[in-house]
Amino acid sequence: MIGQKRVRAAVAALGHAAVVVWVGITYAHASNEIAPAEKLLFMTTHMTGVGPQTELDYALALSGPKQKQNDTVRVLVVSDGNAKSDAHVTDHSGNVDVPDTGLPCNPVILYFLEHDIAEMEQLTGGQRRYFQRRVRLALAANPPIAHVTMKADGKEIKAQKIVIQPFLGDPNGERFAQYVGKRYTFVIADQDVPGRVMQIRTEVPGAGNDFAHPLQTETLTFSGSMHTLTPPPGAPGKGAKPGPNSPMAPVKAVRPATSP
Repeated sequence: MIGQKRVRAAVAALGHAAVVVWVGITYAHASNEIAPAEKLLFMTTHMTGVGPQTELDYALALSGPKQKQNDTVRVLVVSDGNAKSDAHVTDHSGNVDVPDTGLPCNPVILYFLEHDIAEMEQLTGGQRRYFQRRVRLALAANPPIAHVTMKADGKEIKAQKIVIQPFLGDPNGERFAQYVGKRYTFVIADQDVPGRVMQIRTEVPGAGNDFAHPLQTETLTFSGSMHTLTPPPGAPGKGAKPGPNSPMAPVKAVRPATSP
């Protein structure tokens, strides 16, 4: 990804205080209540039914006019249903520190958003807290939640979709004009998908707000799940990932979902 080492370092530096801003601070929410979109993304127990030592795999694809990069993001669920918020997140750079916020959501959502905000900071020279705040406000503004159907593993999956454009109308938008139209799409399955996150996508439109020919897209898509053998007593590291020769038994492998 763009400046991966710098982005990863920025994400790690955010710490607990920065992540709780997604739902822990109300900036301009007149009702002082958590909006349905926020509840769906952050306050829902997405991991219900996901057993210990289950690895959830996500394909991460970045596409732009001058580059195409792919990665795999893995979430290793340690406690049953991630009840202890102790899942391990890794990508091609290794372990990724997603701070323990106590939120019941799938940590891949926080991974994607913090990664995205760190990239925005790097690309524009702006402040990550500012971009984070804009995304948070857009989710708190009661965006519509659409009911959609996506195909995965040859079957229809019912899901809910949220679309936001956090930087439209931003009074400081002239400082990062290229990204003012940036669109975020979240697709959360009602059920039948471990961890429930089917897809998260960002799109930076081309000239004239042209989403048919975007300047850049970044898409995280659920690709499947595997059950790893529980480490034997005395094995180093709680929930440690098995070595390259450790046997793995498939629980459910879902082919990449098609966009709604």
